[in-house]
Amino acid sequence: MPQDLKKNAEERMDKAISALKRDLSSLRAGKANPSLLDRIQVEYYGAMTPVNQLANINTPDSRTLFIQPWDKSSMSAIEKAIMKSDLGLTPSNDGVAIRISIPPLTEERRAELVKTSKKFGEEAKVAIRNIRRDANDGIKKLEKTTISEDESRGHQEDIQKVTDKFIAEVDKVLVAKEKEIMEV
Repeated sequence: MPQDLKKNAEERMDKAISALKRDLSSLRAGKANPSLLDRIQVEYYGAMTPVNQLANINTPDSRTLFIQPWDKSSMSAIEKAIMKSDLGLTPSNDGVAIRISIPPLTEERRAELVKTSKKFGEEAKVAIRNIRRDANDGIKKLEKTTISEDESRGHQEDIQKVTDKFIAEVDKVLVAKEKEIMEV
């Protein structure tokens, strides 16, 4: 039973790392990438819908995003959602598609992106610590019925080692993203 709790905690922590990587991929590092628009939600017929479910997103070159909505009536809503986002991008609408030119990053914007990436990293660390707490609570419940206090302490130490490993992975991912952002 404690092994199941540890395995479950490790799987959940791995998912937290995956979510961090997905969030960081939506931060631009000077190149056009369709994943920049992953966090953009568009109000479409009263429901918030991801932009990638309303349009085809391409990158014709390294500095341009090309968004071709499947429903032309959603074009202005997509344009507004991009303008409201924290990406700092200005879309241009030609009546058929939306083009977004990705300007080179300024030093100030790079610093903001690093700050945002660190915020994502802190959120991932908090998620990992919450998973650790849940696993430790499960171990403590087992201590009352099926395992000894010493076994409980050993299992909690194992969970802490796994937690430390995943916290170090978060730091490693953040260092790589910061290096990518600061690269000129």
